[in-house]
Amino acid sequence: MTKKNGLTYADAGVDIDAGNALVERIKPAAKRTARPGVMAGLGGFGALFDLKGAGYSDPVLVAATDGVGTKLRIAIDTGNVDTIGIDLVAMCVNDLVCQGAEPLFFLDYFATGKLELDEATRIIEGIAAGCEASGCALIGGETAEMPGMYHEGDFDLAGFAVGAMERGAELPAGVREGDVLLGLASDGVHSNGYSLVRRIVDTSGLAWADNAPFTDATLGAALLAPTRLYVKQALTAVRAGGVHALAHITGGGLTENLPRVLPDSMGAQIDLGAWDLPPVFGWLAETGGMAEAELLKTFNAGIGMVLAVDQSKADTLTKLLTDEGETVHRLGTVTQGEGVTYTGTLL
Repeated sequence: MTKKNGLTYADAGVDIDAGNALVERIKPAAKRTARPGVMAGLGGFGALFDLKGAGYSDPVLVAATDGVGTKLRIAIDTGNVDTIGIDLVAMCVNDLVCQGAEPLFFLDYFATGKLELDEATRIIEGIAAGCEASGCALIGGETAEMPGMYHEGDFDLAGFAVGAMERGAELPAGVREGDVLLGLASDGVHSNGYSLVRRIVDTSGLAWADNAPFTDATLGAALLAPTRLYVKQALTAVRAGGVHALAHITGGGLTENLPRVLPDSMGAQIDLGAWDLPPVFGWLAETGGMAEAELLKTFNAGIGMVLAVDQSKADTLTKLLTDEGETVHRLGTVTQGEGVTYTGTLL
């Protein structure tokens, strides 16, 4: 019989060797995220984690999954992919702490049409940096090379985080009228509202490489500022006592996210004069002709996390969070009546 020179998987556009090389490249970054409880990580069919080894006696598990949204488009178009992995981690672990949970481990899913080894390494090293800063281990993931599914240079990211708390420590709990709302400053737009951001940039006539009108950086770099990680600071506050609820201010802004952690028939009153609107949001609002209500329902408007705390502990927790590196604003209080009521003005 005559042997045929048949097609290979590489001929179809999938390079298994490149995928294996990526795993070897990222092992040192993943190793830096190791924490008590990690039993086995990258390279196996699954990753093992020991809850008793992590110090838990009667744990409740909490899981969260998310992506980065169309902020990826800016990272792809500018070639600046080094911090997009931090965004991915932050969108998951910042949600976990709102339940009172400590993030334990993280898994990522990276999909592209053609695996570019250097770019993929930079992306996953960003994921590892976000995990390290959050105290959770990067113990696994999936790199999918799918020719024909993505345009040249495009990729997608998703992530999955698991955390735990001791039984009975779930949040929100004990929220009542008069609780003080403490807002933690954001580091920019974070990872929500980027379809509108990109639309506004299009109407502005600016390119990503142009100087940003609101800060000393290019427009692309300014809008790629990574989502702030609130994990360790928030957990420190929770363990100090007096925290009744936490709300991660993502899509839906203060208007929609804060009510999610309040009991039925309770709402919030917020003084918009309690903090200064960061320049990036002022520029977006002016350039897009946005109404204040739209701004507050689309973006974080400078507040990335809100804590509802016991009135008697508000000053103590403000100092604690400030000592932990947070910029804390006293936004208002929990009230009777549903929804968020605003006083004052941002714009």
